Parts: sequence; structure tokens; C-alpha cells
Amino acid sequence: MYKVKCYNPIAERGLDMLGDNYTVVDTEDDINVALVRSAKLHDTEFNKDLFAIARAGAGVNNIPLQRCAEEGIVVFNTPGANANAVKELVVAGMIMASRNIPRANRWVNENIDDPDLAKSVEKNKKQFVGREVIGKRLGVIGLGAIGIEVANACADLGMEVVGYDPYIAIHHAFKLSKRVAYVRDLNEVLSTCDYITIHTPAVEGTKGLFNKENIDKMKDGVILLNFARPELIVAADLKEAIDAGRVQYYVTDFPNEDTKMFKNFIAIPHLGASTEEAEENCAVMAVDEVKDFIENGNILHSVNYPDTDMGPAGPTARITILHKNKANMLGQFTSAIGNTGLNIDKLVNQSREDFAYTMLDVDVETVDQNLVETLNTIDGVIRVRVIA
Repeated sequence: MYKVKCYNPIAERGLDMLGDNYTVVDTEDDINVALVRSAKLHDTEFNKDLFAIARAGAGVNNIPLQRCAEEGIVVFNTPGANANAVKELVVAGMIMASRNIPRANRWVNENIDDPDLAKSVEKNKKQFVGREVIGKRLGVIGLGAIGIEVANACADLGMEVVGYDPYIAIHHAFKLSKRVAYVRDLNEVLSTCDYITIHTPAVEGTKGLFNKENIDKMKDGVILLNFARPELIVAADLKEAIDAGRVQYYVTDFPNEDTKMFKNFIAIPHLGASTEEAEENCAVMAVDEVKDFIENGNILHSVNYPDTDMGPAGPTARITILHKNKANMLGQFTSAIGNTGLNIDKLVNQSREDFAYTMLDVDVETVDQNLVETLNTIDGVIRVRVIA
């Protein structure tokens, strides 16, 4: 029986998929799987029986990835499970900004007690005249699961859409609508687009991407949308552009101390993935990932170990080894197994930066504990687990 702890509420549809071999517990003692959404785990001390942490969402900045890798804990996320929810909010934010909806709504609320409100509406509505998105040029920076959805949806709205992503994955590229133009120069997006929406991770090369230099390249009157990460924006530089009227609106899903500096902004309280459907999708994907890892040893959508798939575990034993990415590890594994007289039927090895993962199917139904102990003594081995 595997013990599962939910550090945040997880949709029942996902938990119902766990099955009879899993039990959800409240304590952290001896748990094998952790399911989490926003809970911060950096100060959490993990027990030696914890095999996997699954984040029901995409961002994993609340999880100590390096420490987990060193302790043999595979961390999963659920990319794309909430993409439709975020896409819909991005489109809503873009249209709200285009039509001055927040300012107009504030005016109505401020004048709601006016006995002649209907007449006042007709007199004052011209101050909220907006613009239509059809025919306007949208730049999508970052063509991952969410960026692709946004680009395709806005093309369907009749916008001229260009996408920029120097690291676009092949499987994402195949999903990009033929009506979306792929450009290789960020400056082309910045200088020609009426709307720019950001969908990149906050990594070394993207933090502060929207600084004074790049903001100054944008068209006057541009509407900038950020549903990715607040660290992508240099707030003081953006404030200067908004105050000067060069940026018409800043729309973000990350309100913080910086946003109150802006006079024209729409700040949404991090609702991108906050739909019943998205929460269910994330929970289902997270449970699928950890069950496949626990029961078959396969890794899909890990953020600290390489994805590795050897299909369903068969009637014979499967040995899985999390280890450092060092020379001659495979030779030591196969020698140790061969010395016991076992035959290796199938072997898969994948590496990712400093860490690697090896899966071996052997020709017996059970593996002697002495072999497990021998493998554990090999320098660089982090965790050995046998699936039988």
C-alpha cells in the first residue's frame, strides 16, 4: 500500500484514479507520493520513502528541485493541463484592455446612485471608446502549450498573429496554426505588434526581458499581457513607458507591489488555472504520472530527472536506478547484475544534466536484496527500486 499526501486540495476526479493500492494520509510520515499545487516545500524535510512529488500545475518554483534530485525524489509537473483555462483568460484580458472595460466598469460603480444614470451613460461613454482586435497584430512570445493555444485562438478571432520562440519543441510546432507566422527575430515582434503576450518561463535568459531597451522598441499604444511570470518585467521601465503613453495597458495575472505603480493596468489575482476543468485536468495528469512511475518505473514530465519510458512492467522484475550522470555507470550496473547470474532482457538509460536514470528488465520474478544493496554501494547511485 502506497501512502499519498496532498499538500493542497486536489480534485477528487484525480484522487479517485489512485485505486486500491494507494491511500491518502494526513501525516508526512513514511509517505511515498506527494501531490501539491501552491504549497511551498523548500523547508520541508522529506522522508527516505518519498519517491515522487507531482505538481498539479506547470510552475515548480515552490519545490526544491535540486535537493529532490539529490535525494532520489522525482518531481513531476503537468504541462498543458491548464492551457485552455489560461488561454481563455489571456483572450479575456486582451479584450478587456482593448475596450477599456475595467475603467468603464469603475465609472459605472462610482455613479451607480445617479438617478439619471442612463442619461449620464450616453453623455460619458465616449471617454471609454476602445478598439477591436480583429485585424490587429499580436505577438506571442513563447510557443509552449499555452502560447500555442493563445496564438491559434487569436488567429481564429481574425488577428494577424506572429509567434516567437527560439526553443520551440517539435510537438508544439506541429500544433501551431498555419495562420500563425513563426518569426526568428524578437525585434520584429516588439516593433510591429499592437498586442504582445508573454508565455516564457522565468529563467536566466528571460528574467527582465522586458527592460527599457526592449520596451522602447515596442509600438506606441501597445497592450502588453503577462500571464507567465512577474520576473519577466522590469517594473520601473514599464512604468515609465505607461506614464509616457507608449504602453496603453499592462495586463497581468500576478499582482504585486509593483503593479500599483502603473496607472493603466489590469491585475487579475492569479486566476489563470483557476477553473474546475483545469484543476481536474491537472489532478488527473499528476496522478497518471506518479502511478506510471510507481507501478512501471516510467518517467514522463519530470522537471529534475530525464523522461524515460520502457512501457508497462512485465511478469519479471524491473530494476530502476536513479543516479548521477557519470562515466561507466552502466558498466557497473550490468556487471553487478551479471555476477548474480541474471540475464538483462531490456535496458534503457537517459540522462539530464547532472542526473540520469536507468531501467533494466531481468529474467526473474524477484530480485535478491543482496543485489539491491550491491547496486546501492556503487558511487553515484542515489536510489535503487525494484518493481516486481
